[in-house]
Amino acid sequence: MDRAQKQVAIETLKGVFADAGAVVVTHNLGLTVAEMTDLRGRLRKEGAKLQVVKNTLAQKALDGSVGEAGDALFTGPVAIAYAPDPVSAAKVATQYAKDNEKFVVIGGLMGKDVLDKSAVSALATLPSLDQLRGKIIGLIQAPATKVAGILAAPAGQLARVIGAYAAKDAA
Repeated sequence: MDRAQKQVAIETLKGVFADAGAVVVTHNLGLTVAEMTDLRGRLRKEGAKLQVVKNTLAQKALDGSVGEAGDALFTGPVAIAYAPDPVSAAKVATQYAKDNEKFVVIGGLMGKDVLDKSAVSALATLPSLDQLRGKIIGLIQAPATKVAGILAAPAGQLARVIGAYAAKDAA
């Protein structure tokens, strides 16, 4: 890899670190091509990506912005999982790590914050952005349906009373 290619890779990684909701740093020593393809497919379904990175290039892309703790994550055979949604990459990576002992979650980055393994696991238990949006819409719609039901109830009662008088007069 020549100097120009390294510079392009560093700029790409800077974009990844800036745009991702969270970056999950993993070790992938011993994973086969089929296992990596399976993991990439699972991540793609959730809108996330997996990228194997060179440690020195990742450290240069971070440019010391996360300190020594962030730089310490990038040792050994590292792959990063990332997505615009902070939860999806963490959720898939944590689940895959439970299923495959060769894949280990080391930690993560969320903005300028460094996450340890337990913080990434906690992040994975949170609901995704789409699930949160659904809950918010449900909460917003609930009062509107209650108001409509309350407004419709007196009219329905009035109609039943008039219907009862009409039936009484007909009899």
